[in-house]
This record gives sequence, C-alpha cells and structure tokens, in this order.
Amino acid sequence: MSTPISHFERMYADNPDPWSFESRWYDARKHALTVDALPNRRYRSAFEPGCSTGMLTARLAARCDRLLAVDAVESAVRTTVERLAAQSHVTVRTARMPHDWPDESFDLVVLSELGYYFDDADLAALLDRAATSLAPGGDLVAVHWRWPVAEHVRVGDDVHAALARVPGLHRLARHEEADFLLEVFTRDPASVAERSGLR
Repeated sequence: MSTPISHFERMYADNPDPWSFESRWYDARKHALTVDALPNRRYRSAFEPGCSTGMLTARLAARCDRLLAVDAVESAVRTTVERLAAQSHVTVRTARMPHDWPDESFDLVVLSELGYYFDDADLAALLDRAATSLAPGGDLVAVHWRWPVAEHVRVGDDVHAALARVPGLHRLARHEEADFLLEVFTRDPASVAERSGLR
C-alpha cells in the first residue's frame, strides 16, 4: 500500500514546513544541486509532482517558460501558491499521484523525494506516466533520500533502480552522496557538451 494522504495531512497540520525546507542547509544545498544538474539552460514546459511548500519549485521556475507544480495536500499547495504568486508562468494545484497525472507533454519532469512513498503498482504507474509524458529530447530528474524511513515503502536507491529499467530512458548524469542520490534520465542521450555544440 502506498503511504496514505492522511499521513501527510497530519504532518502539515502539525507543522506547515514539516521537513524544514525553509531553514535547513541540507535541503537548500540539495535543491541547488538538483537545479544545477539540469542539462538544458531553459525548458519550455516542466512538471514537478509533490512540490510540498515550493522551495524547489521557486528554483525551477527560473529555468522554465512554464511550470506546473502539484501536491496532494491542500495546505502545502496554498503555501506554494503564496510563494510563487509573482511568477505568472507557474501553475500550482492539488493533485494525487500517480492517478491525477496531467494529460500533457513536458520537456522536464522532476521527481524530488517522491517515489519511495508508492507501492509497486503505484510506483510503476508513476514512472510510466513520467516517461510517457516526456517530449522527444525531454529530461527527467530524480532525487531521493537513501536511508530507511518508517513511512517510506522503499529506500530511494530502489526508486532509482526502477527508473533505470524504464524503456527509452538513458541515464545522463548521476550524483551520489551518503544521504541522497540525484540522477538525470533523458530521452536524448546526447551529453551536455553535445547539446551545446562542443562535440
């Protein structure tokens, strides 16, 4: 069974920033690394499911012409809407993954600290929808905590192992630390140098 939405609703009811994204250096650094790992300077259309309070969303917004960010918890969505209010190219709304995955194409999908909350069936659906919604040449960035957590169905490494098995995706980059794993998968296996005309 995937982690129930009620678990997250209780967390946000107790603390509007339950993971301390707004104050913890670990997360600020990880978010910066996530955005720095993006292979393209700019993206036409991006999707961030599980946006929480919008700290990573704000960084992604600077690199996208259009960004859709969603979360299953209403209070988290309200916080993100307030944070991104001045960014007219950002849309924030409530949605439950993977069932409410939008029926559109993106050239960037960011799965940040999300995949380990899903059981096998829901994770398979999430990764399939992420891959099939990628435009030709699109990029998928995944970053996950690596240590066991009681409410996680699996560890982050297992999410990335599942991603590596998705047909049609090529691993472009991998950043590995003791605490988290950051990888970039893509429809276009060309390196950043090749994309820039250097090779």
